[in-house]
Amino acid sequence: MNNRSQYYGYRFPPEIISHTVWLYHRFTLSFRDIDDLLAERGIVVTYETIRQWCKKFGLNYSKKLRKKQGKLGDSWYADEVFLTINGQRQYLWRAVDQDGDVVDILVQSRRNKKAALRFFRKMLKHQGVPRKIVSDKLRSYGAARKEIIPSVIHCQDQYANNR
Repeated sequence: MNNRSQYYGYRFPPEIISHTVWLYHRFTLSFRDIDDLLAERGIVVTYETIRQWCKKFGLNYSKKLRKKQGKLGDSWYADEVFLTINGQRQYLWRAVDQDGDVVDILVQSRRNKKAALRFFRKMLKHQGVPRKIVSDKLRSYGAARKEIIPSVIHCQDQYANNR
């Protein structure tokens, strides 16, 4: 019978490891920021160790935080941002609700109807159907919405997506 903790064999107590992983997933901090926070409390740990802890134990924490997040709002604001990754232009598709909580994000190389369909499917799979979607005037949003969720209100008015 094996009653060992998932933290067995680590130099640091489970409380420190779990608090470190929680900090990373709860707040938008880098591994080095967390290293600095722990150092202020007299805990010397490298950012690489924090990265490994987050890689190993992070999935459970992120699932718990997502469950505690609660229900998202029924109005979603969709937008896309240009990124350069390894010298290639990519698009970060993102959606937030009326309270500013992130609904979903997706990085893709295209900005067409097929990409918008993929983004909408991903959002709907994880979050359900909103009452209203607000976006910029990119035609891909309208085409994808008509195909997947035609009953949802779609607002593309000028400045409507400026939060």
